[in-house]
Amino acid sequence: MSTDNDTDSSSNSCKAPDSDGEVAEDIAIVAFERKMDTAQQIADGIGDRYDSIEILAYHGDVFEEHWGGYDCFVGLMASGIAMRKTAHLLDDKWDDPAICVVDEELTWAIPITGGHHGANQVADDLASMGAVPAMTTASEAAGKQGVEKQAKALDSHVVNGDSTVATNLAVLDDELGPVERLDGPRAVLVDDDVTVLKRNGEDGVVLGTGSVAGADVEQFHAAWDRALDEAGRDRSDVDFVATGTRKADEEGMLAAAEAWDLGVVAFEKETLEEFEGPTPSRSKELIGWPGIAEASAIAGGRDHDLLAEKTRYDEAVTVAIGE
Repeated sequence: MSTDNDTDSSSNSCKAPDSDGEVAEDIAIVAFERKMDTAQQIADGIGDRYDSIEILAYHGDVFEEHWGGYDCFVGLMASGIAMRKTAHLLDDKWDDPAICVVDEELTWAIPITGGHHGANQVADDLASMGAVPAMTTASEAAGKQGVEKQAKALDSHVVNGDSTVATNLAVLDDELGPVERLDGPRAVLVDDDVTVLKRNGEDGVVLGTGSVAGADVEQFHAAWDRALDEAGRDRSDVDFVATGTRKADEEGMLAAAEAWDLGVVAFEKETLEEFEGPTPSRSKELIGWPGIAEASAIAGGRDHDLLAEKTRYDEAVTVAIGE
């Protein structure tokens, strides 16, 4: 079975699993016959977020037969079944497909392998259907952005996967700092504990964003559109949205970024203090944080510079544009 997402019924038509920390694009839901209604419910509920999503009937060799055909398997089954049937297939986390299991009642969504390579993403999406995402990857458990997640937000991919053990530990210890952006031609010599991200496309601008609590999707979209228009730019010029960690869970911002197909990078307070913008901020006086919009735009920009200083829209969303 398959959803109507421009997907062929054969798994061989799907892309190979991502090996660079990008999100999953091609999904297979593996389910027992008695759970097909729930499998279809999942496909209908989150299918529009992926390039393709197919439903495979479970049998003893289903994972082995389709291994390498999907970015992520969603096992509608006990975690023990998924683990036993895939353990012998696992080789390298950068090449293996991700696996996320979910129960028939959609109570828990549990990434088993490939958390940073699609399973956490699928678990998050299943949360929109009521499942609780049980994240065990250290950065997510601590509420921080691992380097693989940062790579996705920056529309880039990890070149040297082995380095992420050290750099994600630095993320946990708040010692990594912002991603350094270098323009070429240039030769760079790095140690084994330096993660190299390569851009997937051309560099654009960064939307540094702050807001009042509870600002809605439409307010973010209106603010971003106006800021870009006033700067002579448009949506296609935007690389990603940047903000501070204290605003990283604003639902309106996250939904607005998703609608524009943009990643969100959240900077720690210490990083924003290094890139404080020129416009005075009340948050600095009241709670000790620099102005999030300008500081995050500067921190995230290629040249750590401002294209447009912050402007407040609808008394709800503040936007600055970095480059």
